[in-house]
Parts: sequence; C-alpha cells; structure tokens
Amino acid sequence: MSLVRHHGGWVITFTFVVALMLTMLPLPDWAALFRPEWAAMVLIYWCLALPDRVGVGIGWSVGLLLDVAKGTLLGQHALALALVAYLTLRLHQRIRVFPLWQQALFVLLMVALNQMVVLWVKGVIGQPPGSWLYWLPSLTSMVLWPWAFLILRDLRRTFQVR
Repeated sequence: MSLVRHHGGWVITFTFVVALMLTMLPLPDWAALFRPEWAAMVLIYWCLALPDRVGVGIGWSVGLLLDVAKGTLLGQHALALALVAYLTLRLHQRIRVFPLWQQALFVLLMVALNQMVVLWVKGVIGQPPGSWLYWLPSLTSMVLWPWAFLILRDLRRTFQVR
C-alpha cells in the first residue's frame, strides 16, 4: 500500500470560492442571461483532473452553498451538481483524452443536465418555467470552457496540486 500525499487542497477550495463569487457577481439584466455556470465548470474540471479528491460529496457541498447563496430551495443545485460530478467521474478517463473542443461539448451537456435538474425541481414545487433564454448559460459555459480549463490547469501545475 502506498501513501500518497495530497498537496494544494487550498487551491481547489479557492477555485470553488471564486466560482461562487462569480456566480453571485451582480450583472446587468441583459448580461445575467449569459452568465456561465461557474460552479459546474470548476466541478467538472476538478473531477476530470483529480477524480480521487473531488467527487460527488464535493459537488453536493458546493451545490448546497450555491442554494444558500442564491436563496433557492435547499438541495436543488446540490442534487444537480452531485449528478454532474457522478457522470463526470464515471466518464473521466474518456473525457480527459478528448481535445478541448470535444470537452467543451461535454461541458455543454453536463451544464444543460444541471439546468434541467434545477428546472425539474422548480416545476415540482410549482414555479413556472422561463423562456428559452434559460438555456443560454449552457452555451456560454461551452464557449468559455477552453479558457477555464487552461487557467485551472495552469493553477494546478503552478501550485503542484495532486
């Protein structure tokens, strides 16, 4: 049995804190429609990069923090992000070898799934669905994925997170 020392846990925490801050950043109404799902993108990255350290529990915890920060029904984002983390962990060995544009398509699917679960929970509690503009964050997350991936990878390598 080998003992692996983990380094850089604070970097992982810092990236999730920044993602939550970017989610809560006030934007004009027209720009808020395009806000990417930062927490889901960061979760997907860390599940791909360090699947033994970041998983469903982290996804659930970040989702609960997102629920509290947004003032939504407690557990709706937690459920959605836990599902995203689970699927990313199940497919991480395949997704890691994809080029960035194919990973961006995977991010589009995962963020759309995240939004679909949140929309489903809203429907269950009786909130009316919004317009088709609800799905714009999936597209902006896909477009921003290559840059988010490169920034997070550079942070991971600079601070030797493992």
